[in-house]
Amino acid sequence: SCLQLGLERFHGVCILGFNSAEWFIADIGAILAGGFAVGIYTTNSPEACHYVAENCSANIVVVENHKQLQKILEIQHKLPHLKAIIQYGEELKEKRPNLYSWSEFRDLGKDVPDAQLREIIDSQKPNQCCTLIYTSGTTGQPKGVMLSHDNLTWTAVAAGRFIMLTDAKEKQELVVSYLPLSHIAAQMSDIWSAMAFGAQVFFAQPDALKGTLVDTLRDVRPTAFLGVPRVWEKMEEKMKSIGAKSSTLRRKVASWAKGVGLQTNLKRMNGYSEVPVNFRLARHLVYKKVRKAIGLDRCTKCYTGAAPISRETLEFFLSLNIPVLELYGMSESSGPHTMSLPHAFKLGSCGKEVTGCRTLIHKPDRDGNGEICFSGRHIFMGYLNMEEKTREAIDEDGWLHSGDLGKHDKDGFLYITGRIKELIITAGGENVPPVPIEDAVKDAVPIISNAMLVGDKAKFLAMLLTLKCNVDVETGEPGDDLTPEAVEYCQKLGSKATKVSEIISSKDKVVYAAIQKGISAVNEGAVSNAQKVQKWVLLEKDFSLFGGELGPTMKLKRPVVVQKYKDQIAQFYVDVDTAT
Repeated sequence: SCLQLGLERFHGVCILGFNSAEWFIADIGAILAGGFAVGIYTTNSPEACHYVAENCSANIVVVENHKQLQKILEIQHKLPHLKAIIQYGEELKEKRPNLYSWSEFRDLGKDVPDAQLREIIDSQKPNQCCTLIYTSGTTGQPKGVMLSHDNLTWTAVAAGRFIMLTDAKEKQELVVSYLPLSHIAAQMSDIWSAMAFGAQVFFAQPDALKGTLVDTLRDVRPTAFLGVPRVWEKMEEKMKSIGAKSSTLRRKVASWAKGVGLQTNLKRMNGYSEVPVNFRLARHLVYKKVRKAIGLDRCTKCYTGAAPISRETLEFFLSLNIPVLELYGMSESSGPHTMSLPHAFKLGSCGKEVTGCRTLIHKPDRDGNGEICFSGRHIFMGYLNMEEKTREAIDEDGWLHSGDLGKHDKDGFLYITGRIKELIITAGGENVPPVPIEDAVKDAVPIISNAMLVGDKAKFLAMLLTLKCNVDVETGEPGDDLTPEAVEYCQKLGSKATKVSEIISSKDKVVYAAIQKGISAVNEGAVSNAQKVQKWVLLEKDFSLFGGELGPTMKLKRPVVVQKYKDQIAQFYVDVDTAT
């Protein structure tokens, strides 16, 4: 059907919609027909869609519904290569030239002889590009990461074997597809690895991340599950709020079981294999029930990646006997580069290199920290039409420079310690990685949702803080009402606040004191005075995809936040010279 519509070699087929069988079919069809499969985030504005479609000279755009169609119709006149639009998720509301329903699209291919398709498939080579992943880049316009047939097929098998996915001939793996397929993580796990091992793929509801994911997990009971940190955090919050409402006895049993779970699993992690009796009892009384409640009772591979996850969240799940295993990589490495394994993981580490992948720590400092560089068959071809940017990413020796700082421990486990670009360099020349300090503050003050450290080129560090609040399910916009857990926290402190605005407008004494107490405690553990947080401010709205502070995988877009809240940041440093 793509060929019938006139898809040209190395031109894009853009796909704009939530995960579905049609998404997979359009993606693979585009590749076999000699084009590029190109996912577009459903949250993109019409302008952002235009950038991608124009950048890859798209001949065809596949949309899910009327809402996404409107974005393309708005920019259609600026896409000279566009030949057709296909809508798959709902019936067409209007007839337009070159606009097809899914069934009309499927019928187009009937008259194209198999020989014509065969010829195109046979002409394709392993080192040619077949997929473009547009990196959401926290700076500047997105870059089209060119992945070859070999990048995808080699990585899918190498990563799958490394984590010991079983082949469907022996026992079929079950996975739930819900993370955006325009992102490499979902594409690798849901399409390419699933295809290589014959996994059965179930599609979640489009509102999965707004709360229905757990229902889907309970229905499917997957054997492997990949979540971004925000997914695990949301589960943790929900489980804690349910736990807080249960009877005293139940809370006592759960608390005991979590203590046993954490101790036993930490020992296991360090090589002790014996299973104590109290652990078996706790498994029977608590862990099994918890797993069943969240649909992970058959899941032997729970993974997290795409952004940093806090130690608190990892320990919470570990205490319930759910080891959440970290993996690390980037679009430019076709997804994974290092992965943790159930029998080989360490808290806070991203695991070891997938077999066939190599790591170089570039210019390490005294502690062994340096830029993490990758090489292997998973390394991308380059950025589409961006030779300069490609040279910045891949050096003469073929090493991909990740922009991440990290180190290996004595056992070869990789730890990410920060990003080169997000390092704060104070006026005194001190290099401060912000993430550990931000995580520590969030751990110390449970009411805090997001924390962002500032202080680049400044005399001291300060912090922007947001509170945990309810989010509008439809728009994803953060509201003013505190989450039930946050309200409960305020009550324990002796505050009657139920809204963010109430706390800020009245400078709620007990809440402000609790935050200051938490920050002071974090400062106690600071490496040096330069790494202490001297001032902080509460923002009225939490960070969100809606507000632009977070990217599609819920990564903090620091440059955006700095721009958006520049007045508040400037305020920190107004009377610096007079203040001691």
